[in-house]
Amino acid sequence: MTPTPPKSAAPLSKADYELLAEIRYVLRRFGTFSKEAARRAALTPHHHQALLAIKGYPGKESLTVGELAERLGVRHHSVVGLVDRLASKGLVRRSTGREDRRRVLIELTPKAEALLRDLSLAHRDELKRLAPLLGPLLAQLQAT
Repeated sequence: MTPTPPKSAAPLSKADYELLAEIRYVLRRFGTFSKEAARRAALTPHHHQALLAIKGYPGKESLTVGELAERLGVRHHSVVGLVDRLASKGLVRRSTGREDRRRVLIELTPKAEALLRDLSLAHRDELKRLAPLLGPLLAQLQAT
């Protein structure tokens, strides 16, 4: 399916394509780093993303399956399987909601907290390393 460009879109120059390609390249480098870091921690990239989504959800320490699905951009039933796998590794626990006993809440275990802390420190360091490359590219994009 081809995206429909906005009617007011200005034509793209060779420099525009080069800028977009360079941004994509830096983001891909970070993505590759992230996948390898997760694997070194004996996690799949999806496991890592789920743990980070739970810990990083604004204002909450536990999420519903639906909230996690929305954060990961996947369907509810896919998250159920993911949570099952995380629970079998001792990385998350399920509990029932206080107000609505039908709601299942997912929270990190101490084991997951430790793994995620180490991964997040490494990711923060990598982003700091890439910031001098990515920052000017994003500023250049905003100027176009």
